[in-house]
Amino acid sequence: MHHANHFYGHAHILAEYCGLDPDDPPRINGFVQHGWNVVDGLGYGTPYVPGRPILVYSERTRRRAWSMGRRHVTVIGAPFLYLLTMRPEAEDAPEREGTIFYPFHGWENQQVVGDHQRQVEEILETEDGPVTFCLYWNEFQNDQVRESYERYGRVVCHGYRGKQWLDTDRHFLDKQLAELRRHKRVASNRLSSAIFHGVAAGCEPAVYGDPMHLDREDLPMAERIRREWPELHGKHLDMSVAGPSALSELGDGYLASPAELRAILGWSAKARVPA
Repeated sequence: MHHANHFYGHAHILAEYCGLDPDDPPRINGFVQHGWNVVDGLGYGTPYVPGRPILVYSERTRRRAWSMGRRHVTVIGAPFLYLLTMRPEAEDAPEREGTIFYPFHGWENQQVVGDHQRQVEEILETEDGPVTFCLYWNEFQNDQVRESYERYGRVVCHGYRGKQWLDTDRHFLDKQLAELRRHKRVASNRLSSAIFHGVAAGCEPAVYGDPMHLDREDLPMAERIRREWPELHGKHLDMSVAGPSALSELGDGYLASPAELRAILGWSAKARVPA
């Protein structure tokens, strides 16, 4: 199993959905897309073993992968959608309020460059009600960046995505789902998985502000995202257009049954855990 299959607890969620032990997911036969991207579904720099299955969120991603010469691609839908089938929202859930904002983030090999202070000012000028700032682990560990948000509102972090099968917070997406369901709106300065997850969890989306950038980033690709998904950019979006667009990127309508997914992932022979 490629270690990125464990990122954000994806393998654990899929194992639970398939009736297997979520604490010890079996080896997946292939590469599971671990986040929304605009190429073939694999993360930047992911070493690919030719001929191995690539398991992507959406048909649009599958077509891009095919155009790039990837022939072993199957659409399964995003793990977050599988999580939603197992975590229905409580009927007596408290009324949602405010906005959860996900600032664009860096990672181990690339740091984000931008003015966080100006970003906070624009967020507070735009949003009604309380604002929760959700920082990626990379920025949350940076005292200077974290404190620049803590001065203006509640700051949270969903946990560490994991690396090389170590320190994965398998409840990362459960934590994200719980936070999203507290808020009316989900916003960011870059279109990302968090925005799509927020729409799936019932939030109104928004993407605005300085998009910032990563050091050594492919800027034309970042600019292409704004051109290709204009319906998902802005402070107040038309949900009749933005909603279906966001859900499509997650593969809504493509979820497999537990038996189908076990076959796709190479888990058909695994014993089932008692309910």
